Amino acid sequence: MFNKRADRGWSPYLAGALSGLLVVVSTYATTQLLGKTNHLDASATYVRAAGLIEEKLWPAHVEKSAYFRKEKTQVDWQFMLVFGVFVGALVAALTGNAFESESVPPLWAKRFGPNPLWRGVCAFAGGAVAMLGARLADGCPSSYGLSGLMQLSVSGLAAMACIFLGGIAVAAKVYRKGGSL
Repeated sequence: MFNKRADRGWSPYLAGALSGLLVVVSTYATTQLLGKTNHLDASATYVRAAGLIEEKLWPAHVEKSAYFRKEKTQVDWQFMLVFGVFVGALVAALTGNAFESESVPPLWAKRFGPNPLWRGVCAFAGGAVAMLGARLADGCPSSYGLSGLMQLSVSGLAAMACIFLGGIAVAAKVYRKGGSL
């Protein structure tokens, strides 16, 4: 039904075509139906979600925050869009026969050991650094690069080239023999 390949997962041609179609539909929905004229800011959505939790635990802190006076802690269409990405990825993994439950990927275990707690701490720290960078940049560079590539912009191509080169350099450092984390 979904053109499954023998090595698990969806056909890259089908996945690419569906991704392209999704970009067109989501751009139309965002700009024409919802009236939003600027980019999606998923990193702000995660910060607002944290604000929702924090509002329940320490409401006085949220009230004092200049950020949360400007950005309301609410479940909005963008919050639901981010939630939908999770649901869509789960559906794709299940229908593409590519869903696996592993606490420590084999490459990580080979390099850093099989401890899932250490893997989780490192993943959380990496996510925190990426979120901090996105907030400092006032937006997510990867979404800028991806949307720029879809528009065939030179700046989008340059952003993605830098992201890929940075990722390659970090992976080479972390996963090579004798490298450290």
